[in-house]
Amino acid sequence: MVLIAIEEHWNLPELTSAVKALPMDRGDASIVFDEMGDNLERLDDIGDARIAAMDAQGVDLQILSLAPPGSQPLDPADARTLSRRANDIAAEAVGRHPTRLRAFSTLPLADPEAAGAELERTAGLGFVGAMVYGRTGEIPLDDPRYDDLFATAAALRQPIFIHPQIPSRVIRQAVYSGFDPATDLALATFGWGWHLEAAVAALRLIVRGTLDRHPDLQLVLGHWGELLPFWTDRADSLSSIAGLDRKVSDYVRSNIHITASGMLNPTLLRHALEVTTPDRLLFSTDYPFQQPDKTDIEKFLTEFPTDQDRDKFTAGNACSLFGIDIASRKEQQ
Repeated sequence: MVLIAIEEHWNLPELTSAVKALPMDRGDASIVFDEMGDNLERLDDIGDARIAAMDAQGVDLQILSLAPPGSQPLDPADARTLSRRANDIAAEAVGRHPTRLRAFSTLPLADPEAAGAELERTAGLGFVGAMVYGRTGEIPLDDPRYDDLFATAAALRQPIFIHPQIPSRVIRQAVYSGFDPATDLALATFGWGWHLEAAVAALRLIVRGTLDRHPDLQLVLGHWGELLPFWTDRADSLSSIAGLDRKVSDYVRSNIHITASGMLNPTLLRHALEVTTPDRLLFSTDYPFQQPDKTDIEKFLTEFPTDQDRDKFTAGNACSLFGIDIASRKEQQ
């Protein structure tokens, strides 16, 4: 059995420094999570130590993605420079370990035209998709200025992973404050806010008609769909009001893939299988922020109703979505 993990993070120190240097209202307080425990040491390594960690987990191949918040908080010039730098480094890592690594591109969304050009460039380098966030400054991902980017992604068959993002300062103050600073931050991020931000970004893309204009565009959501699959009964009521071609739940089943992000919870698996199909589920560990061991992973995989569904989750769906050829990968080993 091959195991492909698709949401596995790394870090570019100079990009992190650039984010830390931003004014408080533009920075990302969640970057402190990178420095907890041994996270930073693991994030900084996309070489032998990472491969050893994969071996310990039983992971055959990782898709690398830059840790949050990517380059999206940066000014256009810095976003262009550092996105390209990150992508070149990721490409070099994949070149050193072609049987073990692939990569998502980092895009300079502060400059939509440059983002499209960078997606084209990285697709040519063998990248398998892009990881983005739901908001660039105050501009939502569904803003019309990004429509050409989504057209490019659809044409190139480059899936777009919408990763959780810290809410804006205004929302954090209104909704997630009033406790001690650590609790405020936790509530706004991994405890709740992160996931609503990603779900709303995907839902806004649907409501904006992005998937009607670009029916071949494929999105990926982590953490079992960032709560969106659990609320499609209500979200479906948006379809007629927004003038969509189909129900929201139909787009979820046809244009959104869902990954586990290290949440190896059988209850969440069962619900995902009820609201979407086994062809839409992907394995990931959210490395290094989650580090399930090999025993945890193997135990979870016994929860699948059939071996066929399990094999789709562990590798088959990732191969289809991201164009990964397992046979070629094995021949190179």
